[in-house]
Amino acid sequence: MLVVSKDKSKIDRLKKKLSKSFDMNDLGPAQHILRIKISHDRKVKKLWLSLESYIVCVLDKFNMKNSKPISTPLAAHFKLSLQQNPLMEKKMEEMKSIPYASALRSLMYSMVCIRPDIAHVVGVVSRFLANHGK
Repeated sequence: MLVVSKDKSKIDRLKKKLSKSFDMNDLGPAQHILRIKISHDRKVKKLWLSLESYIVCVLDKFNMKNSKPISTPLAAHFKLSLQQNPLMEKKMEEMKSIPYASALRSLMYSMVCIRPDIAHVVGVVSRFLANHGK
């Protein structure tokens, strides 16, 4: 369970009440939840969330560890169209072996958790989920 409050005494009271009804271990301040790294600076009241380790795992899974990082998720000159989709049955079967849907799910997880800036590109590439080209 993750408990958040500005008032540490409220958290301590809640933990004390819960420990009367449940066996609990206090693991201290949260450092990770759902593969999201949590960092905070209480003095300046700032909280940072990072999916860096998750993204590294995703890049490794799809053999993209050495890919070139870019500052914009979808360059203005980059256009996808139905004409790029494979038309021949042989090419369609070949493309089915590429884990496109799995890669897209990984992007969606990142988008929903902490990367709303990639929502547009995820929407664009998801239009080609059924019959994708290279």
